[in-house]
Amino acid sequence: MKRVGNRRFKRVLTYGTFDLFHVGHQRLLQRLSLLAEEVIVGCSTCEFNELKGKAAALPYEQRAEMLSACRYVTQVIPECEWGQKRKDVAEYDADLFVMGDDWLGEFDDLSDLCQVLYLPRTEGISTTKLKSDIIALPSA
Repeated sequence: MKRVGNRRFKRVLTYGTFDLFHVGHQRLLQRLSLLAEEVIVGCSTCEFNELKGKAAALPYEQRAEMLSACRYVTQVIPECEWGQKRKDVAEYDADLFVMGDDWLGEFDDLSDLCQVLYLPRTEGISTTKLKSDIIALPSA
């Protein structure tokens, strides 16, 4: 098993929409693969994104397929509701739960099941920025 300090992790669980897969996503997944033997990614479904007031450019099936093709990802599961994280940590026996630091403190209640870690986001890149940049492109 891989180590973080003196702590070993078998399975890490993270969640996101992963729309317009970009280098920030790739760096996160690569980092997670260095923290744990297995990387499980909960990918938000289109229906769940609607509940969050978001819209993905790509459908869930395509986003999940791209994640599955990433060499750092062991398994992709659908994220369908806010409350599933606790159930998923238990079901998949995750010993590490990771989210971006924009969620700092939001999932500390999972610390009775596993270690919770918030990682900084990749500066200068985000799906929101990509969408804005694409919209700002001059039309041909």
